[in-house]
Amino acid sequence: MHEELSTLKNQALAGLAEATDAGALEAWRIKYLSRKGGALSEAMKVLGGLPREERPAYGQAANEVKIALEAAFEERQEALKAAALAAELGGGALDVTLPGRPPALGRLHITTQSLRQIYAIYAEMGFQVYDAPDVETDDYNFGWLNIPPYHPARDMWETFWVTQATAGATTEGSPLLVMRTHTSPGQIRVMRERCPEPIRVILPGKCYRYEQVTARSEHQFYQLEGLAVGRGIRLTDLIGTLQQFARRMYGARRRLRVRGSYFPFTEPSIEADMDCILCGGKGCGVCKHTGWLEVAGAGMVHPIVLHNGGYDPDVYSGFAFGMGVERPAMLKYMINDIRYFYGNDLRFLGQFG
Repeated sequence: MHEELSTLKNQALAGLAEATDAGALEAWRIKYLSRKGGALSEAMKVLGGLPREERPAYGQAANEVKIALEAAFEERQEALKAAALAAELGGGALDVTLPGRPPALGRLHITTQSLRQIYAIYAEMGFQVYDAPDVETDDYNFGWLNIPPYHPARDMWETFWVTQATAGATTEGSPLLVMRTHTSPGQIRVMRERCPEPIRVILPGKCYRYEQVTARSEHQFYQLEGLAVGRGIRLTDLIGTLQQFARRMYGARRRLRVRGSYFPFTEPSIEADMDCILCGGKGCGVCKHTGWLEVAGAGMVHPIVLHNGGYDPDVYSGFAFGMGVERPAMLKYMINDIRYFYGNDLRFLGQFG
């Protein structure tokens, strides 16, 4: 029986030597090594009909043949690959003076670019960056910002409620957890950390609202909050800060106007607008023919919020402002659909940076 295995091995090796391409090599593998119908598999079927004392020796011999053929197959496969590569390289002259092809490099997302530009502008005005968690308690997101339960202002935000503790969430105060609807909860956190020191920070981060996705709104978006707390801070300081931002971000000739508004955590509250960068204030489709574009919502920090942050509102005052991060980029680059920012379309993202 061993002679049959030896004959099979010699025939297989002879056939392998004649395989000169990948197709012939695959045909050889199927003929000799395939588990279904392969010559070696057929030879193993006689094992069950042999006397018990002959089976170990035959099985060992068959296994040695299998190992030898598999090793020869891999060696022949590598030899054919090397020959094909050599033929390809030798088919034409290799011009070593040709410049190399540089690999494609990634670039910063337009939102990241916008954030860094905003950071730089406010850093020049003395503001530091403060990071707050995405998951907040009801108290941080609403209660301590002068938005108690059943307050009508809660209807301003469609909220994602979180049913269990998430990494980074605090257990202080109310056990109700939310995906923050704005970056204002960071005001309470930074005031409680740094009281009674003066504060000048910006608080960037993602916000989450249960909203329909449209060209002008997303259920997840970036927002940037600004907060300054100290002695003798006035509304004119806030207006001057926003005016400096508008001029450094959009150009030195930008004009700013303020109008009254309402936010539960500021008093008084304002909306800051700048003259349209496209039409110069004359009126166009971008500014809805008003001549003005909204820059930020802002106001003086409400005394109740100051108190909840640990500051005596009779001694300290402060201002706060909030703006979207995508909004400045949309205005600067004339982008008319916020969904482009998160569509992962390289044709769009590749235009920036």
